[in-house]
Amino acid sequence: MKRRQVREIAFQIIYQVDVGKNDFEVALALCFGELNLDEGDKAFCRRLVTGTLSNLKDIDKTIEKYAVDWKVDRMLSVDRNLLRLAIFEMLYCEDIPNKAALNEAIELAKIFGSEESPKFINGILDKIIRIYGE
Repeated sequence: MKRRQVREIAFQIIYQVDVGKNDFEVALALCFGELNLDEGDKAFCRRLVTGTLSNLKDIDKTIEKYAVDWKVDRMLSVDRNLLRLAIFEMLYCEDIPNKAALNEAIELAKIFGSEESPKFINGILDKIIRIYGE
């Protein structure tokens, strides 16, 4: 499976935990049971989900720092959770280029977000890349 597809699954699980208040272990198990993921895909998905959720407080602080005049809890839930996932990749996954995390978040925003989501997400993530590097 392509990494974009695994990111999409990870985003959906993070979204379920945020919006539906679902337990992430239950959400992961259900997802893994329904989909035919190999062990590498499962490991990557688990890394994205657990890493994002484990670092949520710091990730949300980063979002609010760069999202001028926006509080995380006031953002569209899709935008908020795509930003969380991308920022986890950018700040905590040295093996993933920041530009790749940004591009993947924009592509997922085109699928799941509003018409404005890709531009909104790009604006915030681009600021972060300027500070932390590509």
